[in-house]
Amino acid sequence: MALADYFDARMFTATTITLVVIMDPPGTIPVFLSLVGRKSRAARAKAAMQAVLVSLLVISLFAVGGQAILSYLHIGIPALQGAGGLLLLIIALDLLSGRGTAEPQEVEDVNVALVPLGTPLLAGPGAIAATIVFVRQAEGKTGSYVALTLAILAVHFLLWICLRFSGVVIRLIKESGITLLAKIAGLLLAAIAVQLLADSVRGFVSGSG
Repeated sequence: MALADYFDARMFTATTITLVVIMDPPGTIPVFLSLVGRKSRAARAKAAMQAVLVSLLVISLFAVGGQAILSYLHIGIPALQGAGGLLLLIIALDLLSGRGTAEPQEVEDVNVALVPLGTPLLAGPGAIAATIVFVRQAEGKTGSYVALTLAILAVHFLLWICLRFSGVVIRLIKESGITLLAKIAGLLLAAIAVQLLADSVRGFVSGSG
């Protein structure tokens, strides 16, 4: 049997590049630091691992049964984009107003890793939609499924590397830098949220949802 029957290199490359562009591992660092930059090194490492695992779980869930889930709940991609946009907009407003950078209680450590880091920042509507599309393209081929699985794992490993070693950035920018970074991250998140909402409206108008 040909190598493509066991591993589809083209599928792996396309999936990896697409997810890296959408999930933007380096771009997650400012938001991550704005939310957990003031925590201890161990807490940041824990949050990084939890966020990546949550994202991996969500992406894997939609890869396996995404289309069936959306169809059963009568939810379209535009609805996902709208929900993700609203959630990110709330987080962005908190960061811009300074509420999101206040020292959180211990119980909030896991919540920050789950929302907004794990989802919708990492495993957002774009990544979910792209994953569903690639699963459709796999067309039941074992090599394509293997490539898709490895691509998802590779991207999440890259995400973990960026978040886990973001402490290097903290040593450079100090406390005042984190505050500034929070404002910049809030502005970027607000822009992403507005774009998601615009895509959602466009999807509903065009009837693609």
